[in-house]
Amino acid sequence: MKILTPILLSATVLSASAVENPNRYESLRQEIRQSIARGNAWLKEQQKPEGNWDDGQLPALTALALNAAVRDPNLDRNAPFPDHIEKGYKWLLAQQKEDGGIYNRGLSVYNTATAVTALMAAGRKEFEPAVVKARKHLIDNQWDTDDANAGGIGYGSNNTHTDLSNTYLAIEAIALSRKVVEDGNFGEQPELDWEAAIKFLSRCQNLEETNDQDWASNDAKNKGGFSYNPFESKAGESETPEGRTALRSYGSMSYAGLLSMIYAKLGPTDPRVIAVKEWLGKNYTVDENPGMGAQGLYYYYQTMSKALTAANIDMLKLDDGKQVDWRKELAGKLLSAQRENGSWVNDNGRWMESNPVLVTAFTVLSLGQVYDSIPQ
Repeated sequence: MKILTPILLSATVLSASAVENPNRYESLRQEIRQSIARGNAWLKEQQKPEGNWDDGQLPALTALALNAAVRDPNLDRNAPFPDHIEKGYKWLLAQQKEDGGIYNRGLSVYNTATAVTALMAAGRKEFEPAVVKARKHLIDNQWDTDDANAGGIGYGSNNTHTDLSNTYLAIEAIALSRKVVEDGNFGEQPELDWEAAIKFLSRCQNLEETNDQDWASNDAKNKGGFSYNPFESKAGESETPEGRTALRSYGSMSYAGLLSMIYAKLGPTDPRVIAVKEWLGKNYTVDENPGMGAQGLYYYYQTMSKALTAANIDMLKLDDGKQVDWRKELAGKLLSAQRENGSWVNDNGRWMESNPVLVTAFTVLSLGQVYDSIPQ
């Protein structure tokens, strides 16, 4: 079963407006290229002498910076990587453990999944053995239980529950790396239980027809959106018109849910995909993370750019029937938020977004996703 990356997916289906006017983004493309170059230049300055970025106990930060660097449209992919990128990958690979995970201070799934995505972005044959070992580590962390955690994936250490954030990151890494396993000489390798994963995803969605949890609600505010896991929403709870308590849907997890379902090969006519697209259209904004305000805002931008690209959405249909050019609006928001030194940061520090290395890497990747998905 072949999985297309978001970049390839974006080229599969183009709207009529994109085909009719292929030059409508030319100015934006140039602005994005310049902004990405400035962001990556700032990130390069933050690299530690050892080769990592920021906290060496969290290899995900280095992986994000490397992913941003190698996906830079200004980078000559026919030339050897610059020395600082080579040094960064050498450091990242040195963090791999006997169990295949790429981590230090716990959080093995989060760090390993982010590292696999960065290793795949490099497109280097010599990285493949490490990718295969790391991929197995992610698959081994899928829960096989008799409760609502089943099929999901948690942080991978000191686990008390699964969650959609780690599950989405793991699903992305597993899907992007499948071709390495299929084409390489690595012997028999495990595969994610995709049926169980889809059931877990369904249990995170406010959709009564496909979610077997009592809290699932089809009320107008929540229908189709996603929560953090089947037990909790970071956006809290709400009372439905029928007097029941529902887990509130919110933006970043709803985009993560859409992207995960696409990687799990649920098609555009699946009711779960239709429902989340409708929720996203009703709650579309680039000014906040719907349901969370400024909390996790740049993570939200990341999931938005990846999910809408993967879903082949050129113009997003809103609740009032109008359509929005999400690429232009998202890119414009990010370009205007770049600081003079080339970095970005969130004034709201929840989930480490007061860390400019993390937020700058997120933003460069989001802009890169927009750039790569622009019809040409």
